[in-house]
This record gives sequence, structure tokens and C-alpha cells, in this order.
Amino acid sequence: MALWRAYQRALTAHPWKVQVLTAGSLMGLGDVISQQLVERRGLWEHQTSRTLTMFSLGCGFVDYPDALITNYYLWPAVQLANFYLVPLHYRLAVVQCVAVIWNSYLSWKAHQL
Repeated sequence: MALWRAYQRALTAHPWKVQVLTAGSLMGLGDVISQQLVERRGLWEHQTSRTLTMFSLGCGFVDYPDALITNYYLWPAVQLANFYLVPLHYRLAVVQCVAVIWNSYLSWKAHQL
């Protein structure tokens, strides 16, 4: 909980910077999940440069055109449920959790051979 409160304080003090870093971190985490859980690369085969690329893309709020259709299936449903079922103070956390899954998908899709 202390970490969450620190995040909230930083978000209040520096909203733009924190949101950019959050987006980049979630993209990077999505790539780690993609490489380790989906592709099962293992730590020795993990492509750190790929994770850093995804982090950088996340900081720039870049999306992949191939994933646009999937985007339109996922996010409207998530946001509809989020706005109608989730209390206001938990909405950001819900979106960020779904974003980790989404970023894992984007990383996998962008790096398929």
C-alpha cells in the first residue's frame, strides 16, 4: 500500500511524467511476460533490447496497426465494465492491469517470426 500511495503522490505532483513512465513500464512488462510466459524463452534467451524497445514505444504511446481490430474488441468492453461496475478510485488500476495483458499481446504480435 505504501508503494501505491507513493505512486499516487508522484502522479499528483508530476502527472504527465508519471503517466508516460507508467505506459512505458507497462509496455516493458508486457514484453517480459510475452517472452517468458508466452514464448517461453527463459532468462538466458531473453532479448533485453526488445524489452527496452517496447518500453520506449510505450513512453511514446505508439500502437501497432495490426492490432487495431483486436484493440476495438478489447478496450470498449473493458471500459464499459470499468465505468459501470468499478468504483472510481479503482478504475485506473483496472485499466493498468488490462494494459499489462494488452501489452503482452502487442509485444507477441510485433515480434512474431
